Amino acid sequence: MPEVPEGNPPNPTPETAAPAAPAAPPVAAKPAPVPWQGALVDGLRQAFGEQIRDAATYAGQNYLTVEGAAAHAVLAHLKESCGYTSLTDLTAVHYPKDERPFELVWIIYNMQASERIRVKARFAEGEMVQSATDLWLGANWPEREVFDLFGVRFAGHPDLRRILMPEEWTGHPLRKDYAPSLQDQAWVQKNLGIESGQ
Repeated sequence: MPEVPEGNPPNPTPETAAPAAPAAPPVAAKPAPVPWQGALVDGLRQAFGEQIRDAATYAGQNYLTVEGAAAHAVLAHLKESCGYTSLTDLTAVHYPKDERPFELVWIIYNMQASERIRVKARFAEGEMVQSATDLWLGANWPEREVFDLFGVRFAGHPDLRRILMPEEWTGHPLRKDYAPSLQDQAWVQKNLGIESGQ
């Protein structure tokens, strides 16, 4: 084999060339919501009319989209008349560019039927949401968390205060317009004795 001049790598040969990268797997199609129909949905539409904006199933999970003003009444009806006696969770999503930027999601459970429903409703900045603590005592801490991290206030909550962040913290960290660089530097400097928490 002829000598290769020093400093020059040999040209790749078919035996030494890197194998071609495997083709990327096809992207799976995203599931789409399908209408959720049945006696429960029919009964809710009869009771609440256009306050029930949508009833659909996404990836096997049933959800209702309701008007914010009707959310508490719908939750009460599902608990008292339909067997959804357990509040599994309450959370929120922030869409800062929307007219009603806060979507609250209550997840409720019917133990006898082993069925879960998500009830979703949208609220404007500063709009009060009726507390569900009169329906489920367990709504207390999830509502405090949504208040703490999103700034959503709950009318009728027995003790609405922060639960994760310090009481004097400025801002609500799970809002999508709350960048890490916007954290409360004054609180960090005063209480941690450092210039920045970054």
